[in-house]
Amino acid sequence: MVAYDKAAVREVLDKARAEGRESLSAPEGKRLCDAYGIPTPGEGLAATADEAVTLAGEIGFPVVMKIVSPDILHKTEAGGVIVGVTDEAGARASYEKIIANAKAYKADADITGVQVQKLLSEGQEVIIGATTDDTFGKIVVFGLGGVLVEVLKDVTFRLAPLEQAEARAMVEDIKAVEILRGVRGADPVDLDALAEVVKRLSDLVTDFPEIRELDLNPVFAAKDSAIAADVRVLVETGEITEKHVYSDEDIIIAMNRLMKPRNIAVIGASAEDGKIGNSVMKNLVNGGYQGGIYPINPKADEILGRKAYKAVGDVPADVDVAVFAIPAKFVAGALEECGKKGIPAAVLIPSGFAETGNQELQDEVVEIARRHGIRLLGPNIYGYYYTPENLCATFCTPYDVKGGVALTSQSGGIGMAILGFSRTTKMGVSAIVGLGNKSDVDEDDLLTFFEQDENTQCVAMHLEDLKDGRAFVHAAQRITKKKPVVVLKAGRTSAGAKAASSHTGALAGDDKVYDDILRQAGVVRAPGLNEMLEYARGLPLLPTPKGENVVIITGAGGSGVLLSDACVDNGLSMMEIPPDLDEAFRKFIPPFGAAGNPIDITGGEPPSTYEATIRLGLEDPRIHALILGYWHTIVTPPMVFAEVTARVVNEARAKGIDKPVVASLAGDTEVERASEYLFDHRIVAYPYTTELPVAVLGAKYRWARSAGLIEQ
Repeated sequence: MVAYDKAAVREVLDKARAEGRESLSAPEGKRLCDAYGIPTPGEGLAATADEAVTLAGEIGFPVVMKIVSPDILHKTEAGGVIVGVTDEAGARASYEKIIANAKAYKADADITGVQVQKLLSEGQEVIIGATTDDTFGKIVVFGLGGVLVEVLKDVTFRLAPLEQAEARAMVEDIKAVEILRGVRGADPVDLDALAEVVKRLSDLVTDFPEIRELDLNPVFAAKDSAIAADVRVLVETGEITEKHVYSDEDIIIAMNRLMKPRNIAVIGASAEDGKIGNSVMKNLVNGGYQGGIYPINPKADEILGRKAYKAVGDVPADVDVAVFAIPAKFVAGALEECGKKGIPAAVLIPSGFAETGNQELQDEVVEIARRHGIRLLGPNIYGYYYTPENLCATFCTPYDVKGGVALTSQSGGIGMAILGFSRTTKMGVSAIVGLGNKSDVDEDDLLTFFEQDENTQCVAMHLEDLKDGRAFVHAAQRITKKKPVVVLKAGRTSAGAKAASSHTGALAGDDKVYDDILRQAGVVRAPGLNEMLEYARGLPLLPTPKGENVVIITGAGGSGVLLSDACVDNGLSMMEIPPDLDEAFRKFIPPFGAAGNPIDITGGEPPSTYEATIRLGLEDPRIHALILGYWHTIVTPPMVFAEVTARVVNEARAKGIDKPVVASLAGDTEVERASEYLFDHRIVAYPYTTELPVAVLGAKYRWARSAGLIEQ
């Protein structure tokens, strides 16, 4: 293990920043690589043609020669790169040509000299880089190099820093990994050497946040080495600021006050129907909240049977939460009063802040809150629900079906969709929280609370962006070891795909950054709103699978094919049925049926066939999950199928056998009630779709794998 020479890096970066330079020269980039043990080819800097000839001879032909100038970042465009110089005459001529091309490209360019470097010709070209993302901070990229990175964009991203195992997994995460493993007789590359370079680069950019972007492109990966042929480094010239961060302990204290308040004040409470302040009061009172409710309205003496106060400072009790239902322009003054009262949390329902362009007012409100130690939820939200406390602090419709699912959204419209879905499906929830502009409280605060909340077993989040992606990842990595987190990330294209000065920076303007880093965080990403809600509904019902072997039992061959396709789409592994198990299944199905996987029992079979095959699938320990495909027949009507399935599954659970079971029901409208019956018995079932039940099972598997809960 090579010790890092941080002093050498500090010297190079301080010099560049002192000179106001945004980029390092190639020799300076090599010094950074040398300091962190990143292999580079032999090279030197020539200031004259004679020096170029001497250097080339010492390094050994063939060589590549490149312009070194702080004013020319894209060397190839300037005609500043000549590859394959094979002798002294060629070295002299190449030096002179490169200098002439550089001057023609940019007459006033500051030319340091020409880099002479050993030509690497063997190995697979890959790119290893890092950039500074607005959301996640330092991220690392790996992918195929050369023109392939631009054309195919087969790259993967991770949050820096990386452990060795994470770096190795990153190297194997690209789609074209088989090229690195060796195809058609080619030697496999040294994946461990590549992973080592990835890790060292991630350490470098973590230790020195002033490195804005760093490209190693190409890196030549061979069977026993990985060498960076070209290094490009961009430096942050301005001040580097740290984000305001709360400790986990402080977050939990604040969130407990928010979610489990002893007393609530409603600023802008109203007795007039149709007013937001009236709806909030009604929901708090009628929802059964048992704490103190204090309406604040300078023009009222009583609201909904509660004494009204002219100002929050007049309330005779300690208040944990102030819910704001007043116009935006009055929020700052009222928040100052909350600060003097010592109220720790404020819920800002009003709009009219950053979402309408009034960032200045939002910044003012945040400054007041920080000064007084107030945590802010919102602004521009519908409020929030926490059912264990019968707390409905919102102007939307109330909700009281208690359960283990916590849901959050940035959008009020999505919040209402969550509410409607929950009501229709009778999904039990622990919390529904609006986040709006996220001026303060955001997803990582909520994850920190839900992690230790015994009332929450699963979290589903709609988000348009992350205020602090790094804090989100750290919180998510903790909670997902115990509880599933589902994320619907809106906005798959990025307006932030800047005209970057490096390949890494350009690639990072892609939704794949979110995709890869959310996966690194251990969360399950949902492709759409309906999937997010169905995952939230289904995941808590499914037990954690103990292995990867999935078996399909179906009454219709067509359903079996579609269910098999869905398994492939969702990363599920269909079990290869061993001969003894195949024989056992064949005892229960007709001769014209099909064992194997899917197991096709055919459509004309009675309930006893479903019962026997499902029981066998549950009781054989080699099978880890069942997918059932039902076809509506007179012989086995929908509700008969549902009742038989529920009974067999419950009998297995009584024996200590609890495997994930999902079902797809094809038939007339009776299959709708049968699906509801199965859901009521902890069996995830849907009518008219083969895709959705398998997608929910796939989501359970993705979470269980990331949490390390499946035996390999």
